[in-house]
Amino acid sequence: MRLGKMIAWASAALMIAFYSAPSQAQDLRTQYPHRLAIEQYLMGRNDEIALAKSAAPESISRDATVLVLGRHGYETSIQGNNGFICMVERGWVGSFDWPEMWNPKIRGADCLNPPAARSILPWAEIRTEMVLDGRSMPEIIARIRVALSKREVPALEPGAMSYMMSKGSYLTDQDDHNGPHLMFYEPVTNGGSWGAGMPGSPVGSASYWFVSEKPKQELNGFPPIRIFTVELGKWSDGTLVSSH
Repeated sequence: MRLGKMIAWASAALMIAFYSAPSQAQDLRTQYPHRLAIEQYLMGRNDEIALAKSAAPESISRDATVLVLGRHGYETSIQGNNGFICMVERGWVGSFDWPEMWNPKIRGADCLNPPAARSILPWAEIRTEMVLDGRSMPEIIARIRVALSKREVPALEPGAMSYMMSKGSYLTDQDDHNGPHLMFYEPVTNGGSWGAGMPGSPVGSASYWFVSEKPKQELNGFPPIRIFTVELGKWSDGTLVSSH
């Protein structure tokens, strides 16, 4: 199965999206030029809970906290006790130059482990609340910079990772729209240290996080965090992935 070059969502559980060729990216940017009415991005509460919990195997998600998207941000629907947080992410948690940011079909089921829930989720909450408040991307970037400078958000914790193994996710309009994988968050700048993107390596291409996949933009005041994707052969329910 080909997941392609991924751009991670900068949200607390993180959604990913596939990299577009320039012409494809321009087409998608034209198709999704701006945010739609909030109703386009909301789900029924029970459906969202079920999708969020399907991000990880049942042994993990059954005791996890579950968040659902409301009109002003994510709300706790189920309080868990194992430190994991499951949620369904939307396209605006991706890089700021991702052409499918406003695609209303995007539904990325994600379960964050405890280190990621503590140190990644706050970023998603800031972005989501500001998006739903109608703030522009420059305003959101400025707010994140303030949060960094004032240490309002924690530093990335070692061992932060998340599960994205749901059959029900929709991650992109391009090619195959979904695929089970894990994501690992690391404060490194050299993907070669993981063998990322090398022939035969199960570790996907390392993606820059927060602003853009372009290094010169990513390093402009933001932490040098990369997300490594590892493709899997099974969905969270244990069934095998069909060939693509």
